Formats: sequence, C-alpha cells, structure tokens
Amino acid sequence: CYVFFFFKQKTAYEMQRGLVGSEMCIRDRYQRRVHGDLRKQRFGMKLSPYQFIHVKDTNSNITKIVVGPVNYVRQEGEEIMHDKPQNFIILRQNTYCVIADPIAEKKNPKVDKNGSIIVRHGEQEIRTEEEYPEPFPLYPGEILKKIDKLTIVPRDCALQIKANKYFELEDKKVKREAGEEWLIYGPTIYTPRIEEDIGKLIEPIIIEKNCAIKLRARLDCDDSKGKHRSAGEEWLVRDVGHYLLRIHEEFVGKVEGIILTDKIALYLSATRTFKDEYGVQRKAGEEWLITRKTTPIHICEVYETVVKQVEMTVLQKNEYCYKLNPLENGVNQMGKRVLITGPCSFFLGPGEDLDGSIKKNFVLADDEGLLMKAVEKFKDPDFGDKKPGDWWMVLGPRNYVPPVEVEVVESRKAIPLDAVEGIYVREYTNGTIRAVTGHTYILQANEELYKKELPSDVNKLLKAAGMPPRAAYSVVTYKVPYNTAVQIYDYKTKESRVAFGPDLVMLNPDEQFTVNYLSGGTPKKTGKLVTLALNLGPNFSTDVIEKVETSDHARLEIRLSYNWKFIYGQGIDGSKIFGVRDCIGDMCSSMASKIRATVATLSFDAFHKSSARTIRRALFGLNKDGHIADGFTFESNNLLVFNADIQNVEPTDENTKISLLKTVTQAIKITTQMQEQEARRLATKIEQEEQGKLDRLIIDNKSNVEMAKKELLQLKSDSSAVKSSGQAIAEANAKAEAAKIAANADVTFASDQSKAKSIKETAEIDYINEKNKVEIEHKKKMNALEIMNAQELATIESSKFKTIMDSIGQQTLIEISNAGPEMQSKMLSSLGLQGYMLMNSDNPVNLFQTAGSMIGMDNVSKQLTS
Repeated sequence: CYVFFFFKQKTAYEMQRGLVGSEMCIRDRYQRRVHGDLRKQRFGMKLSPYQFIHVKDTNSNITKIVVGPVNYVRQEGEEIMHDKPQNFIILRQNTYCVIADPIAEKKNPKVDKNGSIIVRHGEQEIRTEEEYPEPFPLYPGEILKKIDKLTIVPRDCALQIKANKYFELEDKKVKREAGEEWLIYGPTIYTPRIEEDIGKLIEPIIIEKNCAIKLRARLDCDDSKGKHRSAGEEWLVRDVGHYLLRIHEEFVGKVEGIILTDKIALYLSATRTFKDEYGVQRKAGEEWLITRKTTPIHICEVYETVVKQVEMTVLQKNEYCYKLNPLENGVNQMGKRVLITGPCSFFLGPGEDLDGSIKKNFVLADDEGLLMKAVEKFKDPDFGDKKPGDWWMVLGPRNYVPPVEVEVVESRKAIPLDAVEGIYVREYTNGTIRAVTGHTYILQANEELYKKELPSDVNKLLKAAGMPPRAAYSVVTYKVPYNTAVQIYDYKTKESRVAFGPDLVMLNPDEQFTVNYLSGGTPKKTGKLVTLALNLGPNFSTDVIEKVETSDHARLEIRLSYNWKFIYGQGIDGSKIFGVRDCIGDMCSSMASKIRATVATLSFDAFHKSSARTIRRALFGLNKDGHIADGFTFESNNLLVFNADIQNVEPTDENTKISLLKTVTQAIKITTQMQEQEARRLATKIEQEEQGKLDRLIIDNKSNVEMAKKELLQLKSDSSAVKSSGQAIAEANAKAEAAKIAANADVTFASDQSKAKSIKETAEIDYINEKNKVEIEHKKKMNALEIMNAQELATIESSKFKTIMDSIGQQTLIEISNAGPEMQSKMLSSLGLQGYMLMNSDNPVNLFQTAGSMIGMDNVSKQLTS
C-alpha cells in the first residue's frame, strides 16, 4: 500500500487583493486556527454543473443562490452558508421528494421588496419526477425532508389514504374533509399529496371454497353488495375468490365450513334474532340442529354459536334406549321419557338427552329372569295392570324390552344346587328366612338372597379346616372329621343337635356352630385349644400336677398322661358329650384333686415305694372284687378315662430331693452288684459249655480229614489210568480227522476255482456286449444330431437368403447385376480401351479365344484353332 502526498503552492490568483507581507501570514495563521471553516474563508468556491451554494449578505441579511458551473469568489460582507457545494436534487423515475418551506410559486421564485425569495413558511410541498424532470436546486429557506419512492399499489390491492386537512382537487369535483378516509385501488402508482397521509396497503383476502370471512363495520357504511351496515355490525362474505376490504370494513377472521356427514350434526344456538342462510327466522336463544339433509357443509353465521357436534345415535338390532325431554312441535317435553328400539338411528335434538346409555335387549334363557318394578301405572299385555310399586318377575326364555313405566331392579339367574349345596332365601313380605338345597332355584319377586354372617372364630376355624371360601348367601357347610362330634345350636327353637363324623353339616338360617374352648399345654391352661369338632377318642392328654404334698410335707410334682374316650352310641344321648364346656380341663382338674387327696394321707417313703399303684387307685378306685378298676367315667359328659401313664414323679422340695437321691443311689448300687454277680455266673457257665463244643468239633474234624485223604488217593489212581488210555485214542482220532479235513479242502478249492473262472469269462462277454450296444446307440444319436443340425443350418441359410433377397428387392438385384458391366464399359471408354483381362499363372487363359471374343472376330478364332 502506497500513500502519496501532494502539496500545492499558493498562487497569486488565490491571494486576496490588499493583503501583503505580514497580513498574508496573519490570514494563513487564522485559517489554520479555524480548521478549514469554508464559510468564513475569504476566497470563493468552484461550483460544478448541477451544484449550488447559498450566499448570505451579512449587511442586508439577504441570502441568494449561486448555481454552477462557476468559480465563485466570496466578497467582503458575504458568508457562504454551506461547508461544501450542494448537489442539485435529482428525481429519478417513480420517486418524489418533500420540501419544507417551499417557494411561493413552483419553478418561478418571487422576491419581496427587500429582495428576499418569498417562501411559504410552515408548509410542505411534494415534487415528483413528472413535474421536475430536470435536476433543481433548493432556494434559500427551502429544506429537503426526504426523497422516497412512489407507492406502487399492486393488482387486486388498495392503499388506505386519510386526509389530514380539508382540500379540494383541481377540478373541485372531489372534496375531502379532515379525517376522511378512502382507498386507492390498484394496479396504479400513487402520487402522494401533502394533505394526505398514507395508511397501510390492504391486500386481498382469499375466500376458499366452503369458507367465508367475517367482517365488521368500523363506521356506518355500505358493504360490497350495497347493503347498509351499522358501526360494529358483523356479517359474512361467502363468495369464492379474493375479497378486498372496503375503507370502513374490518377483517375479523376466517370461518371454515363444518362438514356434516350422515353420522354428525351441528347443535347451534342463536345469540340474537336473525334470519339464517336457509331463510328460517331464528330468535335469540333458540337452539336447533343442522344435519346433512339440510346442507353437506355448514358455515356458521355471525349470530350462530356451535354448542357442540352431535353424533348420530345408532341402535342395532336387540338394542334400546330412553330419550329424555323429547321434542314435540319444536318444544321439549320436560321430564318425559320415550322408548326407542332398534334397529334405527337418530340425532338427539336440542334439550334432548339419553337416560343412561344404549342398552341391550334382555335375552333371557330358561334359567334367567328379571325383577321388575312399576314406577307408573300402566297395563302390561303379558302381566296385566300394574300399579306404582308393584314387583314381578319376567322369566325366560324371551327377548324383553322394558317399557318406560317400569324399572329393572336386577337380573336374576337360576342357581344350580347340588345335594350338598344350598342358599339362604328371605321373603320380603314376612321376613321368613329359609334354606333351599338340592335343586336349581331362581328367586321369586318377593324373595332375596340372605347373607348369613358367622362369628370371626367360626370363619377362622372353617378356613383352618380346609373348607373353601363361600358366598355370604351360601349355606354354611362343614365336613365333620372322622371320630369327632360337632354341636349345632338353633337360636330360634333354643335346641341343639350333634353331628358325628364323618358327616357333612349344613346350617339352617338360625343355627350356629358351638365353638369348644379346651384347655391345653402342660400344665393345662384354659382356652389353649379352640375347635368346632370335639375328638371322641381314644386319645390322651398329658398334665403336670403341681403342689402335691405328702403327710410328712414332702412336695411333689407328678407328670401323668391320661387315655380317654367318650361313650356314645345307640340309645345314648349324644348331646351329653357337650355337657361340660371344657372337658379336658374338667377331667385334669378332677384327676389332680383325687391324687392330691390320696397322697396327702401317705408319707413320702410309703408313696415312693408304691407310687404307681397309689395313683391308679386314687384315679380309678376299687371295683367290687377289691381290685383297681379299669377306668373312671364322668357322668356329666360320658367321658371315660381308661388308663393313666405315670411319666414322672419328682419332689419339688430340695431336702426331699437329696434324700430321695441318696436312697435311689443306694438302691441302684445294690442292684448293680447283684447284676454283676449274676453276669459272672452266667459267663462261667457259657464258657464251659462252649469249650466242650469246641473239643468235640476238633475230634470230628480229624475224622473227616482222614476220610478225605482216602478218597483223594483213589481219585489219583483212577485219573492216571484214564489219562494213559485217553491220550492214545485222542492222537489217532486227531490224525484221521486232519487228513479228512485236508482232502475236503482240496476238493472245495478246485470247485471254487472252476466257478470263479466261469464267472469271470461270463462277465467279460457281458461287458463287451454292453459296450458295443452303448457305442452303437451313441453313434446313432450322434448321426441323428448331425442330420438335425444340417437340416437346421440349411433351413436357417435358406431363410436368411430369402430374407436378404426380400429385403433387397427385385429391382435392386437387377440394378446390381447391371452395375458391373456398365461400370467396366465406362472405365474402358475413359482409358481408350475396349476391354481388359486379369489373370495369373495358376489360371491360364486361352488368349486366342479371349482376344477373338473381345474383338468379336469369330472367324479368326476358328482359323487359329484349325
């Protein structure tokens, strides 16, 4: 990058007259100080064409315009109003400018008496390219506000114009008031005026098919069809195409048409009284339906409101519904219901509604029915007159549609019951509850299923017994286990019954199981066992009897196990078994009392010597013979205790324990010594007996050994004789057999060789025959293929030649045949020859005959030949 500096030397032409010497230096210094303020320079300006400056006379305060081209020299008392020359204003095509404070007359400036150019202060003027095709300057006082392009109004568009003050056009036919608005329609180029303000460009609104636009009047006006519209009024324009808003029309929005199908309708409401598109007068608040029968596409009017889209209600075969508040003559019959059965379809009108949903017809089988209730008085063709509140059953098989006057309380189905199944049924009329078992049953109109509640303990016991869960209205059943009894109490009759297992118990409505709370554990505690079935025995119960005291105040603890059973059977009242609530606890308590009473009369030593007998006598007593009885029966519940096992007797007092331990230890020691002596005696006896058995066994064994030796020697001698004779016979037999085998083998080998040779020769002959047959067959097939190939090639060649000949044509062949001789004749003529011949040594030619035929001298050839 290079920067060049040019310095210009001041010339005499640039020096102001009257300045010399130091004055020139002072002037230059002042000019440098003002930093080039051209307006106060003492020299002038060079103006090019289409440039101007404003020069002010500071003495008269009058500004004049200087237009180029000129070299203007500023005089004393003048001031240039610009820093640099100003360019003329050039208005190009379709442009304009706004001049503030323009001169009084266009293109003809006038001056006042003082010589100043007259301008219109506070006004503006628009100048266009048509009025000022040539560049023009600004006169003193004029101000250029802007230069802008003219507004182009496209086709089918309009420009909104507003008058900012009153004015009249040149022909005075059009007068505009301040604030008045109007449109300039395209296509055109709008030339602005000072009296007019440009608004927005209004583009056309496209109205598509099945659509409309909603307009609102800003002021009172007439619409596009000449109909008067009041300020704020809204209306629709439905004409398909483009629509250009008028000056006082306001676009609200597009309204799309709603497509109505056979299954959809419109529920409309009127916001004010008007006449709709179909010529029907609608009142404010009126509601109606528009279906496809009226129009396939509906465009909502301004005063129409779409409440909702209503779908068609379709009833299939075997369906029905109730319509609420049906329309009759355009008026809703409030509170009324109408039955509609299928198959059919309809739209719910304004104010109409479905009572519930679409329901299926009641198709009742043989074992089904409906419980009906009349809500209004009516006459049923099948069941006669019914009053409100009447109940009855509709039984199958049938297809039933309930009329409007009835209510379906519930659907009932016959309940199949096995012999061991049942249900509880209660009658409405008298409240009687009964159990139905063993057959299929359907509830009648005055009956209902009764839910029988069981105590929580009974439910738990039934579940623990493995009984399946039951419905609340099912008969309570319980499988009484084997060898048990269950008591059932009827709270209505105040009676009880006993069921002995195995059995299946079914409770009546007023019956309940008796829950048995038995003592359990060791020692026994009340309520440990909870059960429905009472075990009849034989069974046992173990108990620990505490605080048993002897006459010498020794305290004991006795552990016993009782074997017991209930006595029942024919002729015995079975309910007596449940005469005692806690039979186990009562039995153990009674037995413990007897034992305590008996032990209290004996000392510890006396009781210890015969504790078992003492306890059994205390428990069972003595029979008529004075012996201990076999058992003891509790008369209150027929419980028989027939045995008692004394498992442990242990003193609880420490001193008694020590003395008992010493006594027991001494007894054990004596018993042990006696057992040791008896054991030694038995061992000595057994040892002597065994020694005698052993000696006898040794003698017997020696005798047997001698006999065995004798038999062995006999066997050895017999074996030697057999061995010597058998060896000679075996060798002779072996040699004869070997010779026979060798001879048979030679014969077999020779026979096999002969057979193998015959087979080989036969195979070779067969091979040669087959090979010849194959070669002959192959040759025949190859010959046939060659013949076929030759025929096909001949056919192809003939077809090819025929095709070529047909494509060339007869005339072309004639021309080809003539072309050779003609060409040769022309060539010979051009060479001055009548003919020519080409040959080589391989094909000799008779020159005499050739020459003769060429010149056509047959006689010469004949002479030469002779």
